[in-house]
Amino acid sequence: MKKCRITVMKMARYDDLIEKYENPIEHACDMKMGQVFISNNGEIPDGMCDSAWDSMKYFVKELAIGGGNFYDGWMKNKHSAMISCNDGFRPVSFLIEAIED
Repeated sequence: MKKCRITVMKMARYDDLIEKYENPIEHACDMKMGQVFISNNGEIPDGMCDSAWDSMKYFVKELAIGGGNFYDGWMKNKHSAMISCNDGFRPVSFLIEAIED
């Protein structure tokens, strides 16, 4: 199996939606711009948000077994995917790339 590099590419925050719809919470997201995670054997990397992992695990596992070319040419690099977590208030975009050892 290949390793996959998962890089935090973009982070957004929608304060208008947070104010209108979200209950106050003390801790929402630990991700940092440019942060890199390495998935071995298609497994969740240490420190990865469980919710973000749920959004990307199919793509990571497929890339780890040598797959790719999602949606018939969606990505310029067929061994990659750009996936966002499912937090509608603070979405984080991740670039997932199959890498060689």
